[in-house]
Amino acid sequence: MQRIAFSELLGRTSCILGEGAVIERLRRSNGLELDPFLVNSAFIYDSTKREALESICRQYLDIGRNVNLPLLLSTPTWRASRERIAAAGHAETDVNGDNVRFLDALRQSYGEYGRKVVICGLMSCRGDAYNPEEALSVAESADFHGWQAEKLAAGGVDFLLASTLPALSEATGLAMALAATGSPYMISFVVRPQGTLLDGSSLQEAISRIDTAVTPRPVGYLINCTHASFAREALQHPVNSSALVRRRIIGMLANTAALSPEELNDSDHLVEEDPETFGQAVAALHGEFGLKILGGCCGTDDRHIRALASQLAKQI
Repeated sequence: MQRIAFSELLGRTSCILGEGAVIERLRRSNGLELDPFLVNSAFIYDSTKREALESICRQYLDIGRNVNLPLLLSTPTWRASRERIAAAGHAETDVNGDNVRFLDALRQSYGEYGRKVVICGLMSCRGDAYNPEEALSVAESADFHGWQAEKLAAGGVDFLLASTLPALSEATGLAMALAATGSPYMISFVVRPQGTLLDGSSLQEAISRIDTAVTPRPVGYLINCTHASFAREALQHPVNSSALVRRRIIGMLANTAALSPEELNDSDHLVEEDPETFGQAVAALHGEFGLKILGGCCGTDDRHIRALASQLAKQI
């Protein structure tokens, strides 16, 4: 199957549907235990867990196919760094590459629609994604994340995505590691309504500094693990009211809860939003800010992505 290159797809389509939550849904499934080191990255090696993971991925694939929207799928490799793979007892296993091949097989099973499905190699920060004090320095980050970036690129992903990033220093090093692979890549931040990353850096500053420091620069930037209302406030905040921010922020993977990262961490139950409310709010970001990649993060499931897809289909 001849696939459409990610850069070409991004350039010629007005909207790409993002998947919804995966890890959180698996966590809530009875009888499925997440690995303390790899979370869900090793699910593909267990028949029962692989089936559960595949079921969620196919729900998102079915939604995208039903409305004929391009779809973004992320490899289950959010925590698949070299040190975590070794700690989990899989040092001799190509965990990152195997997860790419797992998603590619699902994509190919969708025939012609599979040409519209793009697979990103998913990475994140080394420490707590909600705690910027744990962030690596630029140099530490580039060194630490380089190994996984190379593994995902070698596995054949369409592009690389470093997501749920709380601090500019580690994000910059990640961008360097991703750029070194030669693959297209994007960077995604958690943001506050005040228009800043969790470390206090403004979106404007973060984008400008990474674009200046790294060659080739990211294809674009996303916001994730943030409520749509928070993202709207951040993008409208005076500190980010610039052509640069509007041009370079191209997507949003939204939470269902209008809670801060600290409140989410302390919450002992899932805070959900009505799927139709979610779909309308996230789809509105396409018309308001021209965001092209729109999907879900914490709290979302197939109902939320179906509602979002329905709203987006009306706009294109």
